[in-house]
Amino acid sequence: MPISKGLVGARAWLLAVAVLATSPAFAQQADATSLRADDPAVLPAEVMPHAVDHIIIDAVRTLSGYVAVGERGHVLLSPNGVEWTQASAVPTRSTLNAISAVGDDIWVGGHDGAIVHSPDAGTTWVRQRIDVWTPDAFEPTAGAPVLDILFIDKDHGFAIGAYSLFLETRDGGATWNQRSLPPPPEEADTAGTGGMANSESWTFNADDLVLDAVTDPHLNGLLRTSAGELMIAAERGAAFRSRDDGETWERIALPYGGSMFGGIAWDAGHVLMYGLRGKAFETTDLGEHWVELDTGISSSLMGGVAHPGGGAVLVGAQGAVLTRTSGGEPLSLAKYLSRGNETPILAGLLDHPEGGFVVYGERGVDRYRPQ
Repeated sequence: MPISKGLVGARAWLLAVAVLATSPAFAQQADATSLRADDPAVLPAEVMPHAVDHIIIDAVRTLSGYVAVGERGHVLLSPNGVEWTQASAVPTRSTLNAISAVGDDIWVGGHDGAIVHSPDAGTTWVRQRIDVWTPDAFEPTAGAPVLDILFIDKDHGFAIGAYSLFLETRDGGATWNQRSLPPPPEEADTAGTGGMANSESWTFNADDLVLDAVTDPHLNGLLRTSAGELMIAAERGAAFRSRDDGETWERIALPYGGSMFGGIAWDAGHVLMYGLRGKAFETTDLGEHWVELDTGISSSLMGGVAHPGGGAVLVGAQGAVLTRTSGGEPLSLAKYLSRGNETPILAGLLDHPEGGFVVYGERGVDRYRPQ
């Protein structure tokens, strides 16, 4: 049975906003009790009349319907994927980037390290985590946005984000613990500097900054195959895999040095990752070997869904919709037009039981039926 995680790629789309908002060079954690009462991170989201047309970054289907999340702490609820209402009492105005559901239990991650939880399909909410950047701090992941979140069951879940933020919970999100991932292979120190480009200087050069990005890449997308294998899509050609539900992790390399924004998964070992410049790669052995797909586009891919038999639908910038009905077919390109007759950035999509899709992104959430 195919497994899909909509919008894992769109976290990277908003990452530029996240970087500006968090100023991550040096940061420390600030919990809710130490924040000003008027900090948007701890203020309840405002109910707005046109939230359905604002930026939506992720969505999921629960037992009760559809839930979509996006900018300003907006959470939208729908019983049918057509009529939407905005949830009230969401305990943050931080942009919400990622959503995961087990039954009607929902967890959402976003900017300011926020994680909020609803036990009843979005009717009521509680804030489980907040981590706002402060200027006198040192932890590089403090204030980092959560870019994806995935729960295996109602107790066990993971959250990932910028600067290699990697969190795990085993109590439904009541507590979140830092995890680490394997570093890149050490390169030979041919200059004999002990790994320091300039041992007499406290300044950073361009090589130092590149090294930081390679060592602590942004973790953009988290996915799980039907066999329980986990993979993380990251920047600069990095990826990670786990064969034991996240107990241990291996670092693997993609045949491309750019960023992957997310992926979709089918049965054991079968994963497709997508990202910058229309790049997409597929593996049937959990990353031992990769095949590059011909997407026919150079605009970034942001989200997707997996269909039986290797079928897939990928979406991205400029309203791109790429479709194949089976694993042996090439991808075909269509264009989504919004209600305003635009071709906006699409962050992801969900299958609709009556045919077509629920799509979401730069111009909110909409029903889409390919012609």
